[in-house]
Amino acid sequence: MQRYELAFLSTTIGAAPKAAPAIEAWARGGKGTLLGVWSSEIGLLNQILVLRGFADDAELAAERSRTLASSSPFGCAEWLTGLSMDAYAPFPFIPPVPEGGALGPVYEVRSYILKTGGLAPTMAAWEAQLPERLKLSPLVIAMHAVDGPPRFTHIWAYRSMEERLAIRGDAIARGIWPPKGGPECLAEMRNTICLPTAVSPLR
Repeated sequence: MQRYELAFLSTTIGAAPKAAPAIEAWARGGKGTLLGVWSSEIGLLNQILVLRGFADDAELAAERSRTLASSSPFGCAEWLTGLSMDAYAPFPFIPPVPEGGALGPVYEVRSYILKTGGLAPTMAAWEAQLPERLKLSPLVIAMHAVDGPPRFTHIWAYRSMEERLAIRGDAIARGIWPPKGGPECLAEMRNTICLPTAVSPLR
């Protein structure tokens, strides 16, 4: 997959269990591959995160047009209070997102606004240190935005919150992560801890 879309659906309180089947049905009726449907647990709450993969720009653009023209985007009009969609390209050295499987159930979605000119050095730092970091926990995807402000997002999977804290502490203590020079390229950060809904291919 050459392109990804990460959508944030802001919903009414407690809507995720009801909205998830509608999202799955919506995805089946369009282009691309549904990869993850998560609900936020820590961070901005009442959010549903939807990750989809696409073969190319044309396929993503067609699906984006379908969404924008719909009176019920993602099949969720009755629960939606807000919607944002971002298009991404994967870092070139990252394998495709698995099309399902139990990697979690805790998923961490970290998004950064990059300083001007920060993408190339960020990717270089990641490529150099990622092999050691992958020995600690699985990476779902690292990807940079193809429009809007320069930014990138990465998604990690953990078996528990306790495992996440232990792995992050170990990686910092051993100098494995964050990649050397990486933080100097960052301007802002948003972090969401989320859990898979019943329909999420990635669990």
